[in-house]
Amino acid sequence: MRKPLIFLGLIALAVIAAFLVADPDPERLRALRDSLAAWREAHPLALPIGFFVTYVVVTALSLPFAVWLTLLGAALLGFWQGLVLISFASSIGALLAFLVARYLMRDWVRGRLGPRLAKIEKGAARDGEFYLFSLRLIPVVPFFVINLAFGLTRMKGWKFYAVSQLGMLPGTAVYVAAGAQLGDLNSLSGIVSPGLLGAFAALAVFPWVARAALRVWARKRAYRGYERPAKFDRNLIVIGAGAAGLVASYVAAQVKAKVTLVQEGSMGGDCLNFGCVPSKALIASARAAGVARGSEALGVRADVSVDWPVVTHRISEVIAQIEPNDSVERYEGLGVEVIEGHARLDDPWTVRVGDERLTARGVVLATGAAPVIPPIEGIGSVEPLTSDTLWETLAAMPAPPERMVILGGGPIGCEIAQALARLGAGVTVVEAAERLLIREDVEASDAIAAALRADGVDLKLGAKAIRFGHDDSKWLELEDGSKIAFDTLLVAVGRKARLEGFGLEELGIPANKVIETNDYLETLMPNIYAAGDAAGPLQLTNAAGHQGWIAAANALASPFWRFKAHAAPIPHAVFTSPELARVGMTAAEAEAEGVHHEVTTYPLGDLDRALAEGAGQGFVRIVTAEGSDKILGATVCGAHAAEVLAEFALAMRHGLGLGKILSTPHIYPSWSEAAKNAAGRWRQAHVNPRTLRTAERFMAWRRG
Repeated sequence: MRKPLIFLGLIALAVIAAFLVADPDPERLRALRDSLAAWREAHPLALPIGFFVTYVVVTALSLPFAVWLTLLGAALLGFWQGLVLISFASSIGALLAFLVARYLMRDWVRGRLGPRLAKIEKGAARDGEFYLFSLRLIPVVPFFVINLAFGLTRMKGWKFYAVSQLGMLPGTAVYVAAGAQLGDLNSLSGIVSPGLLGAFAALAVFPWVARAALRVWARKRAYRGYERPAKFDRNLIVIGAGAAGLVASYVAAQVKAKVTLVQEGSMGGDCLNFGCVPSKALIASARAAGVARGSEALGVRADVSVDWPVVTHRISEVIAQIEPNDSVERYEGLGVEVIEGHARLDDPWTVRVGDERLTARGVVLATGAAPVIPPIEGIGSVEPLTSDTLWETLAAMPAPPERMVILGGGPIGCEIAQALARLGAGVTVVEAAERLLIREDVEASDAIAAALRADGVDLKLGAKAIRFGHDDSKWLELEDGSKIAFDTLLVAVGRKARLEGFGLEELGIPANKVIETNDYLETLMPNIYAAGDAAGPLQLTNAAGHQGWIAAANALASPFWRFKAHAAPIPHAVFTSPELARVGMTAAEAEAEGVHHEVTTYPLGDLDRALAEGAGQGFVRIVTAEGSDKILGATVCGAHAAEVLAEFALAMRHGLGLGKILSTPHIYPSWSEAAKNAAGRWRQAHVNPRTLRTAERFMAWRRG
């Protein structure tokens, strides 16, 4: 919404500057306009034809002059002639660009547009002509990107032309009207004329009006065939009581909405019962064992005895200590109605739980995710564990497992492998990729692998599991023909969103790997929202909580106010030792997306606090926009990485650059100084040698 206002301001400044620089004598201006009109009358076809051809070429070549040509053409040709010529020229030029992209430059366009192309292809596949019409009506995506991207979709050329002609017409009319008013301007005082002010106002208001009209149309289109209730029992129904569902319910209760939370399993969801909480309790015991063994470099060594029943019992105790925060009693005390049972959507406003039908203006789907068991031959015969079933099995063991195989080298696999190994288990990690944590920085991944090996974990990287079986013992066969004997198998290859059995298919709500949503977490039905693991793309508790409040706020405030879900960068961490934490892009991701960037690396071996604690291994790596201190991403690998990263996440969320971090005093000696020192490294690399030479001469002059 700021762009039209900025554009209007630039036009106004340009007009004022033109009058100040040139002679503002009205008689001279009228004489110039009359001479142009006389030339046009003498050559009635030359100007329109020349302008039409020029506009087609500019649009077809995706040159950034279309807006200025529109204003110029309207000023020279008037409203009606300008509107007809510009409307057809822009649509024909767009079609030519569309055809060039489709038949001549597919690979170039795909490489040039990168992630923007994927988003447009997804929208076109989902909504077809309606999606194109919405992009044309509200130009949130540059028109040249639309022209090229749709050339790579399956849309027919004549449909692209027809929808473009119709969709661009309202916006074209508004710009042509503004240009025509500028053409009638005779003096500087004419800038405040009602006609010109009205044209500028139309330019500013049009995106808002178009967006509102499009939303009304989309709602009517989505709800076709459904009858909305005259009134609702509740303001909001939330399905699922994991992080997203709990936060959504809490937000609704805090604004005194009538909200119902439907939960089929345990309150707190996977994080409390099977994920974050039990795994971090296990890691705490493992870390204590590592500290107790001491460090030869620090001059401390000791023998460690692990009381396994106490370790596993403490995991249950930690869950029990946190459980009241997520309990039915607490949420009912907040004003949330909690119903236990399976929820299913009967229509966009009605949820059925058993024999009870509940109606609400808004619904939030926070159905979570479940562990994936890959379809590998014989895997069912060896009783595989997942993160959901691991803890009960560990609690039943008298000692740590002697021969455990963990299938998957992602965050869960790495954390559990290292923790169990430190507590005395024998652990082998089998990962099909060539390295652990494949989505993270390569150097950080290698550091985690080295740490796991140092703790006794056997890593099988680039190893594909092809068969499971058992005879005298259970075994896993790898693609190279080797076999690994084991007693316990943990499958940690990922989690799949829970999508079936909630009525999504019957309502036509797209749900492939996750429930499809827009930037506001709306599904195909505008009053039904999805959040957390069910919505993706990140399966993180903090991401789920963030989406939960966004979904609840939008469901309760729509259509008066809406919040975007992707405004805040979501940090994450792997709690191995050393820790690995990241927010935003890695350098590899920036490279893959064609983002011009710079990389700054600060080794923790240069941090005084790290040296004092004998923990100088690791680094801070920052990805910034080329030539700028704008932070695109940061990775921290080392002790206290999750805490060090928080400063970068805060800076990214609020648009603060590295200069702001560098200028902020930090405690000495502290781990937080790693962020400041990394920012200092960036600054050192951007000092202009010429500026330093000038400063040196100035200081010499000051000395006399």
